[in-house]
Amino acid sequence: MVFDLSKVTGIGNYEKKTETSENGEKSRDLFYKADKVFLVVNKNTIEVRTDAELRKLLTEKYESVMESRYFGRGGIEIVLAGDQLKTDELEDLVRLSYNLS
Repeated sequence: MVFDLSKVTGIGNYEKKTETSENGEKSRDLFYKADKVFLVVNKNTIEVRTDAELRKLLTEKYESVMESRYFGRGGIEIVLAGDQLKTDELEDLVRLSYNLS
């Protein structure tokens, strides 16, 4: 599954920056609201901000959800290869992350 932020409704303006690895390949896209990242799109995962209670609930419920490498305890990383979370749930998490930024 490829995550497409342009299909998520209910978020305002944002800026996209693409990071590249040392060999010049794309490594990830960072999406900013003002100067704070609210979404990280990696090759097979996305990372969003969340609160501690929701992070705990989602990591216990889904094996495809783990603590975020980018946000640490302030977020979650979701493996897109698994279909545990539905598209509308992912979009809700992105909206929440946008609002927390």
